[in-house]
Amino acid sequence: MVIQSGESSFGRDSVTRATSPFLPPPVTHRKDCMSAAVKRYRYLRRLFKFEQMDFEFALWQMMYLFVAPQKVYRNFHYRKETKSQFARDDPAFLVLLSFWLFVSSVGFTFVLGLGVYEFCKFLLYVIFVDCIGVGLCVATVLWYVSNKYFLKPNYRGQDVEWGYAFDVHLNAFFPPLIILHVLQLFFYHVFISQDWFIARLFGNTLWLISIGLYIYITFLGYTCLPILHRTQVLLYPLVPLFLTFIVSLASGWNIIRTIMDFYHYRV
Repeated sequence: MVIQSGESSFGRDSVTRATSPFLPPPVTHRKDCMSAAVKRYRYLRRLFKFEQMDFEFALWQMMYLFVAPQKVYRNFHYRKETKSQFARDDPAFLVLLSFWLFVSSVGFTFVLGLGVYEFCKFLLYVIFVDCIGVGLCVATVLWYVSNKYFLKPNYRGQDVEWGYAFDVHLNAFFPPLIILHVLQLFFYHVFISQDWFIARLFGNTLWLISIGLYIYITFLGYTCLPILHRTQVLLYPLVPLFLTFIVSLASGWNIIRTIMDFYHYRV
């Protein structure tokens, strides 16, 4: 009788915790149900609670995306084992990424000579088009392709989470953001924008490294999942990427200057 009473109390405590205030509760609280809606609910709950975010670990991830991205995805495996999901449940990485988007937009404002209104437009473009818009498209396509064509036959019934696919995009987006939106700003007017071959070589190499890192980190994100195979297909775009780099040097095309002109035209 005492044990039954304790179990009843535990059930009431679980319902109380699940229906805490601040955000409306998800549709179901069953332990065996971990739908995308529930995961999204938990993620959004933490988005406004900075004291609960692990910014130190998010900074560690950002650093290792440059030097050893495999270690970042190893942590996703630990999360799957402990929390039954690959996707992040801590929005600290997204918050820090937003900070870098703001800082890089300020840098572009000075380099391109933009006003306050143009700065606001540029910031909105970078956040909602370059980062989120492109990310939604890329994550959705790769989520569909991985579940449709990369899933191992003996893992039917499991799938790649869409939230994880978007996390992979955010991981892959960060190094190009720092290289093309922060680092190259220090060299653009004094070097990259010149008509010299060495300037074109330097700028186009930055572009090659940035896009190459995006493709490679995306590949790592999917190849580390034990339920997928044949993910080496995701590396195939490296071939046309390198060919474009060679053609740009031979034809005198300064890719970075074209990108900067596009950004200036867009705002």
